[in-house]
Amino acid sequence: MRAMILDAPGGLDRIRLAQIEDAHAPSAKEVRVRMKASCINYHDYGVASGRSPTEDGRILLADGAGIVEAVGSEVTDFELGNAVLTCIFPQWRSGPPQVADFSQTPGDGVNGVARDMFTASTDLFTRAPRGYSMTEAATVTTAGVTAWRALLVNGPLKAGETVLVQGSGGVSLYALQIAKAVGARVIATSSSPDKLARLRGLGADHVINYRDEPEWGRLAYEWAGGKGADHVIDVGGPATLPQSIEAVKIGGHVAMIGILSGTEAAIPMIPVFAKQVRLQGCLNGSWQDQSDLVEFLATNEIRPIIDRSFRLEELANAFRYEESGAHFGKIVLEI
Repeated sequence: MRAMILDAPGGLDRIRLAQIEDAHAPSAKEVRVRMKASCINYHDYGVASGRSPTEDGRILLADGAGIVEAVGSEVTDFELGNAVLTCIFPQWRSGPPQVADFSQTPGDGVNGVARDMFTASTDLFTRAPRGYSMTEAATVTTAGVTAWRALLVNGPLKAGETVLVQGSGGVSLYALQIAKAVGARVIATSSSPDKLARLRGLGADHVINYRDEPEWGRLAYEWAGGKGADHVIDVGGPATLPQSIEAVKIGGHVAMIGILSGTEAAIPMIPVFAKQVRLQGCLNGSWQDQSDLVEFLATNEIRPIIDRSFRLEELANAFRYEESGAHFGKIVLEI
């Protein structure tokens, strides 16, 4: 069986294709899944690059979609032929946050899904959205669930409210589409005129080129009726958080999702206090969140935006493409 593994101490040149033992037959509460697709995320890049160290020989990647090929004797939730998705936090079934690390997350604390076959507990899987291709389904687990948790659970977003999304990565695009399906207005930022045009095509009501407008937070605040955005999806971290706080309304919600510009942020405390802003970290979501999102996507006929597809053995090149920042939407792997 093929698998993409990472040799310690990490680095894209230390990712290699290996032959490993075939997945074992499922035990009573396990399923064996023929993996069909995966996708890469910023967290996966952190592991692969060595910035977030993992064990030597770790099988990479967290997001996977596949077809159930065998079920254990006590399995009742899945049948042969079901299309399924992996979960980031299989131990978090529902409710408020219950995890603070990635010790049970595929591709980090445990072996991941960049392989032909995967046998694991049913806790690790949900159904895939109806009508999705395998590559489309593989984008749901990290980007989709994070956007869903940030807006619909932590928000909670309501029709008629205003959401600000940053850039054209997977979380931001899912957040844009989810927000529009709920009936919200969306402000989108990017430094690329071409990407801004595409964001408009996806339903963004207002776009801002942050390279031309460094004080984009003020502009977003003014556009939202001079009252600010109800919700801001902050993916940049230190470089964007001050402008996110500027953009949000009094009593508004800033979902802190990404750290694309680093991990050490100087938070402008005066506007946080004065506007009584709710800053909330969002680390993906629960098994129930993913199940709820799967139904929402199918019901609202939302399709993920896929930029480019790579073969499994091209994983290192997929990460290099991610490094370039040229992508619009998700980068996927076909297995």
